[in-house]
Amino acid sequence: MQRLTSGLAMTPHELVAVLEKHERWLKNKAGGSRANLTMGNLEGSNLSGVDLTQGKLSGANLAHCDLSNANLSHADLFAAHLTKADLTGCNLYRADLRGARMRGAKMKRAILKEADLRGGALLYGGGGKGGKGLDFVRSDLTGSDFDDAMMANANLSGADLTDVSMNGADCEGALMTGATLMRSSMKNCNLARADLRGCNMSGVNLQGAILRDANLTGTVLAGANLRNADLQGAKMEGADLAGADTTGANLARSAENFSVQIQESLHSHYTWINTNGAMGSRADLGGADLSHIDLHGVNLSGANLKGTILTGAKMRDALLIMCDISGADLSDSDFTGAILDGATLRGANLSGARFDGAGIGWVDIKGPDGKPTGRLWAANLTGCNFSGASCVRINLRGANLAGCDFSNADLTGAILSDANIRDAKFTGANLTGASLPPPPDLDD
Repeated sequence: MQRLTSGLAMTPHELVAVLEKHERWLKNKAGGSRANLTMGNLEGSNLSGVDLTQGKLSGANLAHCDLSNANLSHADLFAAHLTKADLTGCNLYRADLRGARMRGAKMKRAILKEADLRGGALLYGGGGKGGKGLDFVRSDLTGSDFDDAMMANANLSGADLTDVSMNGADCEGALMTGATLMRSSMKNCNLARADLRGCNMSGVNLQGAILRDANLTGTVLAGANLRNADLQGAKMEGADLAGADTTGANLARSAENFSVQIQESLHSHYTWINTNGAMGSRADLGGADLSHIDLHGVNLSGANLKGTILTGAKMRDALLIMCDISGADLSDSDFTGAILDGATLRGANLSGARFDGAGIGWVDIKGPDGKPTGRLWAANLTGCNFSGASCVRINLRGANLAGCDFSNADLTGAILSDANIRDAKFTGANLTGASLPPPPDLDD
């Protein structure tokens, strides 16, 4: 198949003449004409600072060119060759870069607002019969440097951005569906409201990045660095976070970002609670992936959360009285001020979680008439892992804490009176001001 090829190299005099006429054209002066460098061979040319606004450069060979601080806004660079070109500080506002080859290009501080960097269909001829056809080519931006570039609302759908550097780049509202961003460095990058559906972002460094309200549905973030990233409101249904480092990240997700089944279960439970069981039904979310969900202040009392994944969940002031949360993963979650009296958390992982001011003690069982029966039901936390958890002023009175691991946990001011702490570990725990039960009788 014969592809488009660049034409003969232009002489310096020819190029200067084109640029002069284009300048006159931009100023509406006599003798001016729009620059038409389509398919031109300008490889290695020094075009630093030139004004080629609205210039025609489709298919042009601009490899290794110095286009730093040039003005290429609204320019037609369809399928242009910009391999290892220097576009530092270049203005590419609304430029047509579909199908462009920009492997290894320098794009630091470049302006790419609303630029179109999607793949493009190239017309080719040949085949021995003079036939013509279309060849779809992805935009190749592999290894390019986009540090501090302005790319708000740019269209990079399907582009190959493997190993690119986008540190500090402004990509707010950018359309990047299906793009490949493997191993890219995007530290402190602004990706607020960006559409990243189906992107391959495995191994990407997104430390400190802003991803507020971004669409990450089905995105692969395996092994990504999301330390201190802001993902407030991001849509992450079906996202792959296997092995990702989310230390310090704001990954709060509202219920609307989860499956319809989970949303319906939460809504039905809300009705069940508010009608005293007359309508709706108890939530059965056993084994569901609710990682990083934000259910601040929600009443999930009596729900089945057995084996549920609640890593990084925001559950401040939530009510989970008499819930079954056994075997669940609550690591790095926030249950500050939550009430879990009478709940079963047997074997749950609460490492690194926050339970400051939470209540996980006993509850007074009520009869059919709604009156207390005088019978107490204690919370069951046997075998729970509280290592490294913050449990300042937590109320665990009467709870079964047998076999719990409180290693390096902060139990300052915690209430553990009447609790069963047989075989519990407190190695390295901060017990300042804590109220502990008497040591268990070893002969029992």
